[in-house]
Amino acid sequence: MKKYRIPFLLILFTICIALINFGCAQKTVKIKFDSTKEVSGAKFAIKDISPGLPRDWDIYNYVVLEFKSSTPQRFQVGFTTETGYNELRVMSYTANGWNKLAIPLRFYRALPDANRDLAATFNQPRYTGWINLGGKRGPLRGVDSIGIRMMVPINDPSIELRSVSLSVEDPGDLYMEATPLVDEFGQWNLGSWDGKVNTLEQLTGEWKKEDAEIISTKDYNYSKFGGYLNTKTKSTGFFRTEKINGRWWFIDPEGYLFLSVGVDCVSPGGGGNAVNIDKRRNLFKVLPPENFGFNPARPNSANFGTWNLYRRYGEDYQVKSRENVINRMDKWGLNTIANWSSADVIKLNKKAFMIQIRTIGGDAGVMGLTDVYAPDFSARMDAACKTAVEQYKDNQWLIGYFLGNEPSWVDQEPRLCDIILAMKEDKPLKKELQKFLAAGDTPERRKEFIFNTFRIFIESVNKSIKHYDPNHLNLGMRFGHIPGDEILAICKSMFDVFSFNSYDLSPNEELMNKISTKIDLPMIIGEYHFGTVDRGMAQSLWQVNSQQERGVAYRYYTERAFSHPGLIGAAYFQWSDQDLTGRGNDGENYNCGLVDVTDRPYKFQVEAMMETAKNAYKIHLGETKPYNQMPVKARSHRAIPDLWNK
Repeated sequence: MKKYRIPFLLILFTICIALINFGCAQKTVKIKFDSTKEVSGAKFAIKDISPGLPRDWDIYNYVVLEFKSSTPQRFQVGFTTETGYNELRVMSYTANGWNKLAIPLRFYRALPDANRDLAATFNQPRYTGWINLGGKRGPLRGVDSIGIRMMVPINDPSIELRSVSLSVEDPGDLYMEATPLVDEFGQWNLGSWDGKVNTLEQLTGEWKKEDAEIISTKDYNYSKFGGYLNTKTKSTGFFRTEKINGRWWFIDPEGYLFLSVGVDCVSPGGGGNAVNIDKRRNLFKVLPPENFGFNPARPNSANFGTWNLYRRYGEDYQVKSRENVINRMDKWGLNTIANWSSADVIKLNKKAFMIQIRTIGGDAGVMGLTDVYAPDFSARMDAACKTAVEQYKDNQWLIGYFLGNEPSWVDQEPRLCDIILAMKEDKPLKKELQKFLAAGDTPERRKEFIFNTFRIFIESVNKSIKHYDPNHLNLGMRFGHIPGDEILAICKSMFDVFSFNSYDLSPNEELMNKISTKIDLPMIIGEYHFGTVDRGMAQSLWQVNSQQERGVAYRYYTERAFSHPGLIGAAYFQWSDQDLTGRGNDGENYNCGLVDVTDRPYKFQVEAMMETAKNAYKIHLGETKPYNQMPVKARSHRAIPDLWNK
């Protein structure tokens, strides 16, 4: 009986606090964000919003906010404690509607759990929004105020907050409005914008108009594989790289110079996947018919994007929508299907493509590292590589393979060692680390061990890939940022191309120069993008003020990238918008697509891509200056400055 006493008392205490709060007059506060400020927000005494709330939160696991935001733009929620100010980011799916969001307090108290890549590490899904971890962490004692602030607010938005409460158990999240959040087409139902679909007749008319457009590729001067017809060198029948007059290039299978102008996640019908329907049925006005848009393997989900494709093409929607993907790539000057893309589109063999070998991925529990000391490592890795690459050995459309994506251990080597040493099982990785540190435990030696482990992994994988498929390129790891000298040195002899993701206003020229100087490998950027808030989705990792500015930002970034003599590829993330109510693995819901949930292109975005594709060759040669118009008030996802503007 004794073992149940403490939880019961905690629950009883929580109920008492809730009753106290209910019996007291609560105050609704409103924060009006100022779009002329870089940082805008306000702090409030918690006692003025929810009287009677305790100041020490050690026994609680959730803080529950009841709020209404006029924008899907991310905002910071922080609490002033006896040890300072502690905050994280919140993205709400329910813009223009009242919402109850439960935030796990462990996100404030401690570092995120180890995971395979950066998105899985820092993005945490909830049912009415998602949370991005960051900022100061520590105990939640002496909590006396809440702060809400926003980086470069778009269009003077506001947030109303009417309750702050605490809970031991997860109370769940709740959308509190009668009007559904998502309409019958998968669009945001609580807002309006130019071009929003209101009827199926309107949508059908727009689809027919696109179908009637004439597709011309002459402005891009592309060869069969997407190289430039006016330039030719030695052909090998497969993609390779070559440095010509101080500038790196891909060379396509026919010998034409090639720059990879690509997009990630190329797939028809994206951007409308609704998951966890049973937990939030009131978000959706109507769900797609079960025969179209439902995945039997995921019975609690439905896809509005797929349903819209059926509305457009009928029973033959799968074949016709894939054909339209290729038509659009032709029209927009895109010559590469980049990472995370549909196997069915790739199999058409009409566009060059890049893929990631997923079967060699690292262990999420050790931040994406692989236990290379396990007795079966070499045999298991060799078999995984054989299975992954042999099928593509003779495929001329394949450019090459990525070995990973944004490994989260980079720059976290000492912490990773702590995680390994704390493992309950005496795995080979743990035993080798203990043996290594027995000769001296310093931060430098901890880094050395992780780097040695990574080296063994890369050498083993590279050897197997080249054995089973000597025809295609090793495209590297798609690092989340450009790493330090030790990792670059390991990559130098293993990779054919150095790949990294770079969410920025433009690629960092100084760091690209560093790669060119230290390892002299050609480079590709695996991910970047820009988004805004007018469609009910969060504004992406780099925000801009409007759909038109998304196009400006694309040209500014991409043309500056190709102006670097070492940069030979850039892949925009992604083909379709992310899901309005959050993608399944981590809750992200970015407006970052070329195509919306109703299968309509974003006009300014694709027109910008067309202009860049026309100019990329001459820009890379240095004959044409890159586009120099910067987007208005573009800002990144990075933590906002430690200052308050009101």
